[in-house]
Amino acid sequence: MEIKDKVVVVTGAASGIGRALAERFAAAGAKCVVCADLNGAGAEATAQRIAGVGMAVNVAVEDEIAALIDKVEAEIGPIDLFCSNAGILSIGGVEVPNEEWQRIWEVNVMSHVWAARHMVPRMTERGGGYLLNTASAAGLLNQVGSAPYGVTKHAAVGLAEWLALTYGDQGIKVSVLCPQAVRSEMTRGHEEGVAALDGMLEPEPVAEACLRAIEEETFLVLPHPQVLEYMRMKTADYDRWIGGMRKLNRQFGGDVAGKR
Repeated sequence: MEIKDKVVVVTGAASGIGRALAERFAAAGAKCVVCADLNGAGAEATAQRIAGVGMAVNVAVEDEIAALIDKVEAEIGPIDLFCSNAGILSIGGVEVPNEEWQRIWEVNVMSHVWAARHMVPRMTERGGGYLLNTASAAGLLNQVGSAPYGVTKHAAVGLAEWLALTYGDQGIKVSVLCPQAVRSEMTRGHEEGVAALDGMLEPEPVAEACLRAIEEETFLVLPHPQVLEYMRMKTADYDRWIGGMRKLNRQFGGDVAGKR
């Protein structure tokens, strides 16, 4: 899909990958880029940089996602590309409190579900559309030091796969972004963490990789190409892969570098 003259929505657009996506889509000639974020002022600041539209949206609330979609389609036009990008990180394992597990589940998984729930019927009715979901390399591998992050990102990848195989015949295109460490507020203070072993990318090349994937209608977006080899190692010998991950766990303990 070409971005030129398209209406695009990006959640988590106040900073990091979300801001870079909004800027890159605007530079590619999008008709309008709607920048949504829990940080409304940050979303508006991004929008002002690209002559877009900023909105304060809590993606952990389905009604707010539905209202965002309704407003954009009523006032700007049909949404061609919805980028469900917002995400959060929780440190810890199974001892993390239920409330925190629920919060990260809603942001990292259910926000994708709700976006698809309200976008797919509209898109299929008009012959197609595009969903870009930001997951993580943790959704293909796992995350040392954070069970909630690893689990929810696995679920996000699984949902993207399901959407692609279920609605592809109805014109719905899906890409899922799975980077390792990307410089952002989430990775601040974790520049030497386990996820940064292959280098910490700036948000801009990640956004460029997403644009290329959308243009080529490629499902899996891997700004860190090493992730593909790690996936192959994992599936070739699961026990050996787990052994390697245990070594990383011993080395890094609970120190993680988030993916945005």
